[in-house]
Amino acid sequence: MAVQKMSQLFVRTLREDPADAEVPSHRWLVRAGYIRRAAPGIYSWLPLGLKVLAKVEQIVREEMVAIGAQEVRFPALLPREPYETTHRWTEYGPNLFRLKDRKGGDYLLGPTHEEMFTLMVKDLYSSYKDLPLTLFQIQTKYRDEARPRAGLLRGREFIMKDSYTFDMDAEGLQASYETHRGAYINVMDRLGLDYVIVKAMSGAMGGSASEEFLAIAPNGEDTFVRSPGGYAANVEAVTVVPPAAVDASATPAPLVIHTPGAGTIDTLVAAVNDTAPRADRAWTGADTLKNVVFMLANPDGTKEALIVGLPGDRDVDVKRLEAAIAPAEAVAFGDADFAAYPALVKGYIGPAKDRQAMLGKESVSGMRYLVDPRVVDGTAWVTGANVADHHVVNLVMGRDFSADGVIDVAEVRAGDPAPDGSGPLELARGVEMGHIFQLGTKYAESLGLKVLDANGKLATVTMGSYGIGISRAVAMVAETTCDERGLAWPRNLAPYDVIVIATGKDEALAVEAERIALELSVSGLDVLLDDRKASPGVKFTDAEVLGIPTVVVVGRGLANGVVEVRDRTAGTKDEVAVDDVVSRVIADVRGE
Repeated sequence: MAVQKMSQLFVRTLREDPADAEVPSHRWLVRAGYIRRAAPGIYSWLPLGLKVLAKVEQIVREEMVAIGAQEVRFPALLPREPYETTHRWTEYGPNLFRLKDRKGGDYLLGPTHEEMFTLMVKDLYSSYKDLPLTLFQIQTKYRDEARPRAGLLRGREFIMKDSYTFDMDAEGLQASYETHRGAYINVMDRLGLDYVIVKAMSGAMGGSASEEFLAIAPNGEDTFVRSPGGYAANVEAVTVVPPAAVDASATPAPLVIHTPGAGTIDTLVAAVNDTAPRADRAWTGADTLKNVVFMLANPDGTKEALIVGLPGDRDVDVKRLEAAIAPAEAVAFGDADFAAYPALVKGYIGPAKDRQAMLGKESVSGMRYLVDPRVVDGTAWVTGANVADHHVVNLVMGRDFSADGVIDVAEVRAGDPAPDGSGPLELARGVEMGHIFQLGTKYAESLGLKVLDANGKLATVTMGSYGIGISRAVAMVAETTCDERGLAWPRNLAPYDVIVIATGKDEALAVEAERIALELSVSGLDVLLDDRKASPGVKFTDAEVLGIPTVVVVGRGLANGVVEVRDRTAGTKDEVAVDDVVSRVIADVRGE
């Protein structure tokens, strides 16, 4: 391959951080000339960035082909009808890019392609003999993120590998799922990521089970938990094991107490300890029942109120709530909403045995009351009396009030017990790199994907769905390998194997640098030659910003028959005889 000269490379490095950069990968990918912002959450790829992107794609493609997957490509512009059939035209909500053509037809920019894969297989296959089948594509996706941020880590346009398996039954799906899981492990290992596999929510994708591959990162958007015994889950998927019911036969009758100004948990605890002290111990926030109201906005435009009752020493985790109520969205319950539900006294909301009497016949049908799993029958609580400046002591679940159901959306804390009993939970943060789903028959049922089984009867195909963020992987590798000087790519992803730099005005230095670059190129290495008429400081700085693993410096040492070989990642510098430098660099690049 030809030597790429820096003077001809379409790149400009920047000395200042972009104004909107929040994380290191965003800052350095822009400053090093790998990507450029086109609009919020939308980026153009420059030559250096495309080379890294292609290498990530190739790793993913190789692992997919290795498990027998076949590559296809669907359009990004898709018709409404299939998504209408599966209800995702509505359920995706505002995250879906919707548009009309000149004839008024409805289209969308594809966020995922379950519907299209399902219809393609339905069109071409009709027998169990055609299955199992695995198809994949690497393609651009679109989601109208409300808050695109962190460069490529949270964009509105991104590149993803999505693959789908088609089997006759749950047993076949499980085998396909495990095969994909192994391929994803190989991908993550080859990308060099520090990752964890966690139990996850299926969300808008649907399905019976799913797992996420999270790259561990302190500034990641996803919180996950893990235990010493091996339990790991995205925080949205953590489940609380309900305690046993309590015998409340000796619990006194409810007592309403006057608590002026006690509109918070702390002030309530102080007031109740002063007004109605316990004989055995002091009241704490864990003895209070906090009732938090939300307005749920459904994809079809309708709204309903939801009260969540949970121990007062915990808050509602909004991400867990959104996962639990999807595809609806939770919005703040404002003053206008309180005005519409006058029985809800802000700061003093509590449950009631007869909630219809409390809320009025007109409003009770539009409100649900769900409680945390810890609120089991027999537990006694201090909670709002639905009257300003008043609370109730010893209100017992099952005796004095009931709920419409259970919702597990309270914040998860470090030290909480793992649901499987494997020890206390530890909290950490990460970035979702891959997500695998056992979809089951959801899409096949909706779209009529059936084949003849061995007995000649029509059977619904069962499906799996598997995604990896390709462009996100570029950012995540950059995020975890960069330093205060710039990018520092691992060798298998770097845009070039080596950059050769001539420092000084002596023409002999430039000639020797070009000779070394050419020999390395002839040997099969991808070489960048910095032939610019720039100062050594500028060249050294740019080499570090670009993050190319090996730097060969042809400078004043050439008079003594040596050149300098630098390792960008290790930060080492070695003087090497000029006659040996080509073999030395080749050995370094190939790990010999």
